[in-house]
Amino acid sequence: MDKKLAQDGTLTVANNRKAYHDYAVEDCYEAGIALTGTEVKSLREGRASLAESFVSIDRRGEMWLEGANIPEYLNGTWNNHAPKRKRKLLLHAIQIAKLSRQTEAKGYTVIPLRLYFRGSFVKVEIALARGKKEFDKRQALREEQDKREALRAMRYKNLHSRAI
Repeated sequence: MDKKLAQDGTLTVANNRKAYHDYAVEDCYEAGIALTGTEVKSLREGRASLAESFVSIDRRGEMWLEGANIPEYLNGTWNNHAPKRKRKLLLHAIQIAKLSRQTEAKGYTVIPLRLYFRGSFVKVEIALARGKKEFDKRQALREEQDKREALRAMRYKNLHSRAI
């Protein structure tokens, strides 16, 4: 893991790269996460994956991160954690109620985007998102490809204009 801090003082452990491809992200929130000691040690080694993870809200008004893979700590003993267990997210009750209302009514979902350290605390960036349709995904890929080709053409033109 790259031990370089970002400008905002965070150290990113895991990103959910597929989230921006599959979802249109609306609002982002920073949530704390309840972890055991071996999970934090495993995260400090840079070992985590948010690839198949999602956020659920239960009847009691609690948010849970499910499907996130934090592998067992290599130097752990018999009291090591389960890699894919449910982990409680820590947000204000008002924020949870707002997210719950929006996911029930409008067809939105809550997804994790990033897992990172802010100081000594582990945080999760979650987002309220709407699923993209297949043609939206193709359109986004086409736009990225067009942008890349335009940059390549400009770079080629600038490179050959200097040679003359």
